[in-house]
Amino acid sequence: MAEEKKRTRRANGESAIYLGKDGRWHGRVPMGYKDDGTPYRRHLTRPTRKDLVDEVRRLEKQRDEGSAQQPGKPWTVEKWLQHWVENIAKPVVSENTYDGYEVAVRVHLVPGVGKHRIDRLEPEHLESLYRRMQGGGSKAGTAHQAHRTVRTALGEAVRRGHAAKNAAALAKPPRVEEDETEVEPYSVDEVQSLLLEVNKRRNSARWMLALALGLRQGETLGLRWSDVDLDNEYLKLRRNRLRPKYEHGCPEVVPCGRKAGYCPDRVQVRRETKNTKSRAGRRAVPLPGPLVVMLRSHEETQAREREAAGNLWVESEYVFTKPLGGPLSPNTDYHDWKRLLEDAQVRDGRLHDARHTAGTVLMLLGVPDRVIDQIMGWEPGGAARMRARYLHVPDHLLKEVAKKIGTAIWGAPETPLVDKDQDNEG
Repeated sequence: MAEEKKRTRRANGESAIYLGKDGRWHGRVPMGYKDDGTPYRRHLTRPTRKDLVDEVRRLEKQRDEGSAQQPGKPWTVEKWLQHWVENIAKPVVSENTYDGYEVAVRVHLVPGVGKHRIDRLEPEHLESLYRRMQGGGSKAGTAHQAHRTVRTALGEAVRRGHAAKNAAALAKPPRVEEDETEVEPYSVDEVQSLLLEVNKRRNSARWMLALALGLRQGETLGLRWSDVDLDNEYLKLRRNRLRPKYEHGCPEVVPCGRKAGYCPDRVQVRRETKNTKSRAGRRAVPLPGPLVVMLRSHEETQAREREAAGNLWVESEYVFTKPLGGPLSPNTDYHDWKRLLEDAQVRDGRLHDARHTAGTVLMLLGVPDRVIDQIMGWEPGGAARMRARYLHVPDHLLKEVAKKIGTAIWGAPETPLVDKDQDNEG
């Protein structure tokens, strides 16, 4: 026992284990260095040597794996989320992604679990929050957004050594039921009805790019003439139009009393477009002949508008602009789509349903999957999943497949169905 009590000089990086004067076993585990460069050691104490050795080995393993808590005052969930969203996420994610993170943090996560320490947050705390959110009227998708946000934020905390585990990675988020009736592509007849109405309107080619090629709203509104090659009949997609974001420009001493977007002196604080990051998003898309004709006509119309507006014209190089130039607002574009559906007497639908329509038409035309993926801008890794979600098989094709299966297996002839009542009458 005397030998066990004696302290020995140990090599750098080794843990020290000794019996203290208080009769308890003590250990000091090197964990790295503090922010000022001085060595950092964790002190452990246990009543028996075996208990201490087990705890030292566990801590050494966490240290070697990079999952041990680092020196300094532990972060609360509130402080970490606020630091993460403003200083870590904001500089590297898109404006829209940041907005989603910021709302989830401010509205749901901080009030719900902000007082916990991040190293003591448990999956059950988050699951309870998700239930409370839904009980308070939030949709499952809103709780899912909060879950994705905190999972990403805590993942960064674990990588930096501020927490040993990611509680959100273990928590079970609420199930989001997909509403299959929500997505219904337009039929060929409906597209043709829209085409008749589109030809009467300004920026007519804008809608056909959505219905025929499945371009996203941001891609279409961010399109510039330098991206369009009408001679070679293709266009390049490389940027997205962002939704405007405003701040008040009126004096604080005499506020206008309106929301920032309606302030007479409002100031635009978000850039107009962002470059497409993914390789699949940056793509060349072939233009059908009729669309080339529509775009040439649109270019001529825009030139006449520019000439008529004179000094009032806002030069922007966008393909689709306001009557006096300048980029179209996504909100205005959305309401134009709703009016188009109403005027064409076509059932109401989301603007994004036009994208589903284009994907389905490409499938019906027998376009190879690889080409569909490029036109639609789907990443190779998730293309199969996106095709399953976006491409819809019409009923008449399903009936044709059923007939062919019957012929192949049972040898049944492909005879048309006869109404029994009509057969009896005959």
